[in-house]
Amino acid sequence: MPKMKTHSGAKKRFTKTGTGKFVFQKSGRRHLLRTKGPARLRRLRRKGVIPSSLEERMKTLLPYA
Repeated sequence: MPKMKTHSGAKKRFTKTGTGKFVFQKSGRRHLLRTKGPARLRRLRRKGVIPSSLEERMKTLLPYA
């Protein structure tokens, strides 16, 4: 049986935590930061979590994660 291929776009964007959840970095934190408020920037600092309904899809995209 050949190895399964990892989706190259997904491997750059998502990581698997120790508890098995998939997390990602939220967008909007790269440039034009002067116009964004401090509370908004604090919220963007946190990691986003993939909902459990999409975990099966993530497992097909990242089979070895």
